[in-house]
Amino acid sequence: MHIGPEEADQPPSMSSHDAAPPAAPSRNPCCLCWCCCCGCSWNEERRRAWRASRENKLQPLPSCEACATPSPEEVRSWAQSFDKLMHSPAGRSVFREFLRTEYSEENMLFWLACEELKAEANQHVVDEKARLIYEDYVSILSPKEVSLDSRVREGINKKMQEPSAHTFDDAQLQIYTLMHRDSYPRFLSSPTYRALLFQGSSQSSNEA
Repeated sequence: MHIGPEEADQPPSMSSHDAAPPAAPSRNPCCLCWCCCCGCSWNEERRRAWRASRENKLQPLPSCEACATPSPEEVRSWAQSFDKLMHSPAGRSVFREFLRTEYSEENMLFWLACEELKAEANQHVVDEKARLIYEDYVSILSPKEVSLDSRVREGINKKMQEPSAHTFDDAQLQIYTLMHRDSYPRFLSSPTYRALLFQGSSQSSNEA
């Protein structure tokens, strides 16, 4: 059959098998989720704002050198109970330095952040700090994630719908217990603590 020049220039028609694939469905609009799990621009801007002011919200514990030198009696009291160690600013500082050597400093940082949250009365600030704590220490995406069991995590996720100053109480107790049972005995046997005891003994001898 003869094909005219006009027909020859026409592109071949597409069969049903050659039909172009349907357009990809459009992405859902941002959910504005509180957990910061998505990469939307709203969450990215919020992350940057939080990070920029993080140092003012969760001040790290000062180094041991910045704290007042503990007395020999205070240093010895740290071996009497974990509570006495944690109630001492100098004790917390020394213990935090020890945790850093064990790559578990985030446990102390989380505990301190929870203490600061519980002292906050402004609900707007509570909401913001609770979300910051979640992002820094509870989120599985954080390099500083603390070790929490599934029951406590589920409880936090529910409470984060309406954060309060006590949202992380169960988690804080679990991390406190972990430090008490796991890190505290090693701290008492560490060269760091033994050096402080020796320093205190030498000071007492010189004063005598």
